[in-house]
Amino acid sequence: MSPRLHRITIYPIKSLDGVSVDVIDVLPSGGLANDRRFALLDADGRFVNGKRTAAIHLVRAEYDLPNMLVRLRDTAKDKAAEFSLIHSQTEIGRWLTVAVSIECDLAENAAGFPDDTDAAGPTLISTVTLREVANWFPVLSLAETRRRFRANLEIGGVEAFWEDQLVGPAGGEVAFQIGDVRWLGVNPCQRCVVPTRASDTGEAIPAFQKQFATRRQASLPPFAPLDRFDHFYRLAVNTRLAPGQSGGRLKVGDLVMAPKASPPSPPA
Repeated sequence: MSPRLHRITIYPIKSLDGVSVDVIDVLPSGGLANDRRFALLDADGRFVNGKRTAAIHLVRAEYDLPNMLVRLRDTAKDKAAEFSLIHSQTEIGRWLTVAVSIECDLAENAAGFPDDTDAAGPTLISTVTLREVANWFPVLSLAETRRRFRANLEIGGVEAFWEDQLVGPAGGEVAFQIGDVRWLGVNPCQRCVVPTRASDTGEAIPAFQKQFATRRQASLPPFAPLDRFDHFYRLAVNTRLAPGQSGGRLKVGDLVMAPKASPPSPPA
């Protein structure tokens, strides 16, 4: 079975729920259209996100992207409201200020607000990797693991941790292609506190990071470059567009072409 793009998820408001789509435009920046297009910022311009407050996990977001609408629900206060993402940004900021108890405004950037500005492309992982990580923790399902790690692109038809081959040795990048769009794999994604918490309540799994790192190290495939793992709390791959690629379009089912994985050469 050939590797294919199995799932596309974008997160229109950074740190809130994602939405699955079948087709997505790739921006000249390398980001996906409408992914992290909006973000919550405090008065000092700092992100208000899941790294900063677990209250974010109590907010649900559902999107009508053709009409650029969002329906927000505060599960703690049992309050909900629908807003235009284009015309009601001030009102969204006020509503979320009450929900998360941090004064914030909704900011917009058509190119998105990526976590890694040096690798502003989508994060990528295999579906089987997510399933394997779910098996490490009794309380996790595939869907919950997906919500915690928040990757944009899932690859099907491959083995667990297949994506580690898209990371080269220190200072190197690996070229690959999805459909007609050419990419570079840049680095294994360093994780934050968010995956340790339930996506709907914010309740943390005790010692999650330590358990994850132990299992991740034990499961590291032989082709993964060890010098890119200064620690093992890393999952998925950060990407950027390849030189000369100025955008494009991805769709579920696209063929993925990547170099055949092989173990690294032994030291001379």
